[in-house]
Amino acid sequence: MSVTRRSFLGAMTAAAGRRVLGANDRVQVGFIGYGLIGAQHVYDFKSQHDVDLAALCDVYEPRLQEGLAACGPRAKGYRDFRRLLDDRDIQAVVISTPDHWHALMTIMACAAGKDVYVEKPLTLFVQEGRWMVNAARRYRRCVQAGTQQRSGKHYQDAVGLLRGGHIGKVHSVRMGFFRNVMPGFGAPRDSDPPPGMDYDLWLGPAPVRPYNKNRSLYHFRWFWDYSGGQMTNLGAHEIDVVHWAMQVKGPAAVSSCGGRFVLQDNGETPDTQDALFEYPGFTVVCSIREASLGRGLGEGLQFFGTKGSMTLSRSGYQVFADKKAPPENQIPVFRGHPAGGPERRPGSGPDLWTETRVERASNSLLDSHVRNFLDCVKSRERPVADVEDAHRTATACHLANISLRVGRKVRWDSEKEEIVDDREASAHLVRPYRKPWDDVLDSLNH
Repeated sequence: MSVTRRSFLGAMTAAAGRRVLGANDRVQVGFIGYGLIGAQHVYDFKSQHDVDLAALCDVYEPRLQEGLAACGPRAKGYRDFRRLLDDRDIQAVVISTPDHWHALMTIMACAAGKDVYVEKPLTLFVQEGRWMVNAARRYRRCVQAGTQQRSGKHYQDAVGLLRGGHIGKVHSVRMGFFRNVMPGFGAPRDSDPPPGMDYDLWLGPAPVRPYNKNRSLYHFRWFWDYSGGQMTNLGAHEIDVVHWAMQVKGPAAVSSCGGRFVLQDNGETPDTQDALFEYPGFTVVCSIREASLGRGLGEGLQFFGTKGSMTLSRSGYQVFADKKAPPENQIPVFRGHPAGGPERRPGSGPDLWTETRVERASNSLLDSHVRNFLDCVKSRERPVADVEDAHRTATACHLANISLRVGRKVRWDSEKEEIVDDREASAHLVRPYRKPWDDVLDSLNH
């Protein structure tokens, strides 16, 4: 089945003539992809009072049937997402596919007059993000990214504290993602796709490869053709919070090192990675460990300021205040033989630079994010996780992977969205789509 520019412009025109939804109107939502997060989204949207789960699409028949059962008897089933986009009754779509499909599906949905809730990471490569932003603006669509922290009340409060200088000038941020999945996910032989799977449509714009169990359901995350590993999978959440809190468009430079050092499988993305992001006035360090949990001390998001520090996660936040003390009193002083070793001079008392605080999560991030999206579908306002912000976040993650793959620091111009003076690294900013999807993209980008 082919998709032409004429058919999508026709659908867009029809959608443009549709009446504006009122506050009490029900939103007809279609779901594309019913894997782990797709099932979560069906559950979350189903709990909203003004939603009809109108359709579900998946290229794998068992998942399609499972998803339809979860949606309810009135939902239509599709194997091909293009047929779902042709359905003029559907007003919004939720995209929960592998990463390599996020951009093109979003662009096509915008052209078809649908608002879009698309999972993170927003893109597979940097240039896709700008195409998505352009499509959202051109077709006047609401595009919400699945970076749900932006809907968390305690996250919003924490961002207010950070911007207001509660921990002083923030000069350093750390994050980590540690677990142990040794010995890895194995190295199965290539085989035929499982019965009921449209593997060619699953591949879509990605290069043609023989079917391999690890390249498909869930484990696609460890292959460069479809994803960027844990840097884009998990890093996107925390980098997004950094950009939001610090009000920045992107790093000035990124250095990254690591590799798939120890996992014994056919995956490609790093099992060990350390990235240093240089922003104006502060740095961000991101560490990934797939083969050692350690003591968990490196995990979570930590902001360091001149008055104290803050840890921030989905469970809540905590501010740790630093003690005030004259700098000279913090110089170690030798006071005789060992019995504890060199001592420090006494401090000037219990005065603190700032107020300690603890706040626990008080709302469901997932439910609130869905609610924000639906409200924006009706009001036509920008959502809290707008496509532009998600593009900037994904770009930072991609730059870390580009640095790792070329083996050197890359410098980034956030205004021009260009890597500075590095032709090899710049080549990673865009990838070709295979036919016929390159023609579809070209028709919608012009």
